[in-house]
Amino acid sequence: MIPVRPRRVAAIVLRYAYLLRGSVARVVPLFAWVAIDVVLWGFLTRYLDAVSRSGIDFVTVLLGAVLLWDFFARSMQGVTMTFLEDVWTRSLLNVFATPITLAEYVTGLVLCSVGTSAIGLAVMVALATAAFGLSVAAHVGLAAAALGVLFLFGIAVGVVGCAIVLRLGPAAEWFIWPIPAVLSPFAAVFYPVSILPGWMRAISWALPPAHVFETARAVLAGGRPDWARIGLAAALSLGYLVLAGLVFAGVHRHAVRSGLLARYSAESVT
Repeated sequence: MIPVRPRRVAAIVLRYAYLLRGSVARVVPLFAWVAIDVVLWGFLTRYLDAVSRSGIDFVTVLLGAVLLWDFFARSMQGVTMTFLEDVWTRSLLNVFATPITLAEYVTGLVLCSVGTSAIGLAVMVALATAAFGLSVAAHVGLAAAALGVLFLFGIAVGVVGCAIVLRLGPAAEWFIWPIPAVLSPFAAVFYPVSILPGWMRAISWALPPAHVFETARAVLAGGRPDWARIGLAAALSLGYLVLAGLVFAGVHRHAVRSGLLARYSAESVT
């Protein structure tokens, strides 16, 4: 087994940090879009609280769901954006021409995602708390577990997204951006899985986020945390993460052996 050398991983992280430091256009998206989501959904939930007599705390239920789902999206995009920076600058071949291993490169992508996701989460929580009174103090343990599951699943989806771009070419990035929107109906972010048709429910239960949001809604309705379900979601996320790593390794191996990596350019879409 080839060891992962921390200095090489740190080099990937440091390179991305220099890119962020040198470009406002790269820094602003880290918090701008999440801030817009929080403001939009915050006022919507405040309006629903004002006109509804259901007794549901929409700020906690809906705005909390938005924060969790945005965190998943940021985790995924933290991996894909770092990878795409190498694609856009035509430096992907240069990276793999160095002694860095595939495991070290992917680990660097994951650590970059940790940093960008943490920034987005901090902005979301601070804004939601200050502007709309969202509080998770009573459910810190569940929130931490939910974030952990969503982060692992986001990394897995991000690694698969990188594999798609590596196999199909730079233009395939347009397959990556809609992934959170495509998954959200099955993840049951804002509604219970029970209202979905049978074929969608089967897919939902195979996705870790569905278990996370079902558990969160049950707790907010007065129930107790179903830690067995959270454990199942964590196991699914880890399984998908391993599978994503195997997919990326297989695609990388094909790209190297077929010469696709050497021919990598903006025109290589097939």
